[in-house]
Amino acid sequence: MSQLTTEEASILLTTFSISVFFCGSVPGSVPSMASQSQGIQQLLQAEKRAAEKVTEARKRKNRRLKQAKEEAQAEIEQYRLQREKEFKTKEAAALGSHGNSAVEVDRDTAERMARIQDSYRGNRETVLNELLRRICDIQPELHANYRVAG
Repeated sequence: MSQLTTEEASILLTTFSISVFFCGSVPGSVPSMASQSQGIQQLLQAEKRAAEKVTEARKRKNRRLKQAKEEAQAEIEQYRLQREKEFKTKEAAALGSHGNSAVEVDRDTAERMARIQDSYRGNRETVLNELLRRICDIQPELHANYRVAG
């Protein structure tokens, strides 16, 4: 059997007191009108006290539930922040390796551009002279497929 809380025990005691009041301890005795009125008043007061105790118990229960919910929300938020921090750490580690790749690509591109610039400076005069020679030194001759009509 489960144990009763103090509120439940109080409610049971009040209910028991009410039933003893109405059943009476002396069998066969008839209560007078004044004692019946007083008994009804006591019954109403007992019922009111029981209702107040039940209401107070409900309020305490709601407060405990609200507190438990707030604690759970705080715990969830703490867990979320922890997981987010772990994710950021892993993301930074993964992006860090990609960052090294970007540096290598930039360095390789700079080396290639330097080689192209060196080649340009070294061959510029030769290429310009060859172009000018081919443009200015024209040797007119007939094409091999040309036929003279005649």
